[in-house]
Amino acid sequence: MNPLTSLDRPNSYIGRSVPRPNAKRLLAGRGRYVTDIRLPRMLHAAFLRSPYAHARIVAIDTEQARALAGVHLVATGADIATICTPWTGTLDHFKGMTSEPQLPLPLDRVVWAGQAVVAVVAESRALAEDALELIAVDYEELPAVVDLDAAREPGTPRVNPAGQSNVCFRAQLDSGGVDEAFAAAAHVIEQEFSFGRHTPVTLEPRAIVADYDPEAGTLTVHHATQTPYQFQDLYARHYGIPEARVRVIAPDIGGSFGLKLHVYHEDMAVVGLSMLLGRPVKFVADRIEAFVSDIHARDHKVRARMAVDAEGKILAMDVHDATAIGAFSTYPRTSVVEGNQVIRLIGAPYDFKSYRAALEVVFQNKVQTSQYRAVGHPIACAVTERMVDLAAIRIGLDPFAIRARNVIPDDAYPTASPTGYKFEALSHQVCLKRLQEIMNYHALRAEQSVLRQRGIHRGIGIATFVEITNPSPAFYGVGGARISSQDGATISLTPSGEVRCAISVTEQGQGTEAIIGQIVADQLGLAQEHVKIITGDTEVTPHGGATWACRGAGIGGETALQAARKLKANILEIAALVLQEQPAALDIVDGEVVNAATRQPRLPIAEIARIVYFRSDTLPPGTQAQLTVSHHFAPQGYPFAFTNGIQGCYVEVDVDTGFVKLLKHFVVEDCGRIINPMLVDEQVRGGVVQGLGAALFEECRYGETGQLLNGSLADYLVPMAMEMPDIVISHVETPTADTALGAKGCGEAGTAAASACVLNAVNDALAPFCAPINAVPITPARVLEALGRF
Repeated sequence: MNPLTSLDRPNSYIGRSVPRPNAKRLLAGRGRYVTDIRLPRMLHAAFLRSPYAHARIVAIDTEQARALAGVHLVATGADIATICTPWTGTLDHFKGMTSEPQLPLPLDRVVWAGQAVVAVVAESRALAEDALELIAVDYEELPAVVDLDAAREPGTPRVNPAGQSNVCFRAQLDSGGVDEAFAAAAHVIEQEFSFGRHTPVTLEPRAIVADYDPEAGTLTVHHATQTPYQFQDLYARHYGIPEARVRVIAPDIGGSFGLKLHVYHEDMAVVGLSMLLGRPVKFVADRIEAFVSDIHARDHKVRARMAVDAEGKILAMDVHDATAIGAFSTYPRTSVVEGNQVIRLIGAPYDFKSYRAALEVVFQNKVQTSQYRAVGHPIACAVTERMVDLAAIRIGLDPFAIRARNVIPDDAYPTASPTGYKFEALSHQVCLKRLQEIMNYHALRAEQSVLRQRGIHRGIGIATFVEITNPSPAFYGVGGARISSQDGATISLTPSGEVRCAISVTEQGQGTEAIIGQIVADQLGLAQEHVKIITGDTEVTPHGGATWACRGAGIGGETALQAARKLKANILEIAALVLQEQPAALDIVDGEVVNAATRQPRLPIAEIARIVYFRSDTLPPGTQAQLTVSHHFAPQGYPFAFTNGIQGCYVEVDVDTGFVKLLKHFVVEDCGRIINPMLVDEQVRGGVVQGLGAALFEECRYGETGQLLNGSLADYLVPMAMEMPDIVISHVETPTADTALGAKGCGEAGTAAASACVLNAVNDALAPFCAPINAVPITPARVLEALGRF
């Protein structure tokens, strides 16, 4: 048996020299001894989790677990705290924000049901879980703060005893003139909304293998993360390892959606466990663990008012958003960003000046919430678009007509929202018209009317949206977070004449590598199969922000484009020397250097590579050919490259059962220049499906004591193929002038407006019953309750 292939170990050990005892073995039939180079077996971690939402840890008895054969380590919070420094999930520009310091495992108190308390490392995951059964923890249960409204009440027990209250952060926006606008309004629309918690439910759960080599002082982490460079920095700083000795490898990942951006206590613990043992340690969260430890999102209650004149023109909005974030603010991106984006995106598509908003971010004894696909967008869009529909009903306007009267005109740019967001160029008017066409809106209205006479209740909902993409340093860097807004690419022409591109953006299943390969091949005049893209390894790829907030094509793509142009210029410079031409007279087409004017082939680029690498003596004296180039790019113009669009939804509501059937969904989307139409369409469709799941199915439900009641896929509903309608997609292209590529993001557009569409469509279907619904998800129980039949 080959010792290199028979061991359970991470790939990082292959080909690596690891000092081990000089054991020897006899090679059969050879009559000689050789040194055994067998590598250390990988160990497996499992975590004992708190059964209480809030409790003091009185004592932990681990003796029986430690004595179990095959158990290598049982670690408590105190054990890992000796080598790991605490972290705090705050950002400098969120003034007054507070959050308690966190460690991988708690020292004296648990603050949500499911929090990891003790770690066991054993020869197998099954053995580690057996050892968990032998650990006894004595808890003193404390009052749990579960309800959002109760958490804000004076006298409520504090989630964090050292805090002044359960408020993590407050913010206010006021553009002026709000009270005057409401006083002068012909109509004032008021409504309260609630949005249930849900969680990403990625195809691949969180997974990590940490491998600390004590003799070399190096840490290698195979991590299912979106942002390997962020974690290289965090592991280095919090465990006191020089950054150059920390390597994070993020392979292709089965879905992230923001879930895999954040620091999780178990992941940090696994790094510490590997350091304590000097062995590779693996942890993969199972689905039950994922529900109680992965981030949740969207736990909001919003009060909104809208002032409208007699013709349906929006004059002002006044909103208050209260959002619960769990017991801590996540690190390093914080849990405040979603609420901040809610109050800044409300009303974004519309042309009005007076806006006031208040945000209150509140702690509670639940798992933490944080950034999830389309951060804050679905709440902002649903509040805005429902209020616009209510205004249309009040005045007697068609939903399309009131939006056409209020969206920012396409010729009004550049402009700014009343919240201060700067818009370079959007296309609301064109998108409105296009949606009306692809929906065949008037025919749907006629069909709806006929069916209503037969007792079949169908509804039509539309929703405009604005999406944040291509974030600049104004997003996190301004708050002191070491989260890069730039990306880097290193591109080489190899001796074989092919191209190798190492780039900092990562692959999450969204097609990053295909897009980058397409851009590089296009710029260098090569077939895409001759371009190799390498991502997700801090040892190999240049430093960069990686993949989050729809920045892969817009920032990573621009980086690759500029690097490819530099390499092309270098190739043509060498070709000009060989051919005794001017570089400007040459181009590259299908892997051949050609005459730029006639397109006549002159020289294969593979021949240029051969000359440079193997016969540089034939080049003119002093020539130093550069067939490897690096380029870094960060947005420098607008803080964000905003995209926009509009969605439409056609549903049928069964008023006897409360079930909502999705009949068809429509999207018109403007993400700037489209590089790969198929990938864009499927990104949008995937986003729509997640938005529809939030609208109708997904909600993390808790009991009064803070226990998650539906923490498995048997009870937590996600949309399946049978529930999903056909999704029709159309595009408008308004390229950003901030980059040569002109691309914006598209990954969150589908999620941004889908819930708002369904909310408006269901209310349209129930209009004859005067049964308004303003809570998401829209479950059958909520429909029947609105109808007075529950």
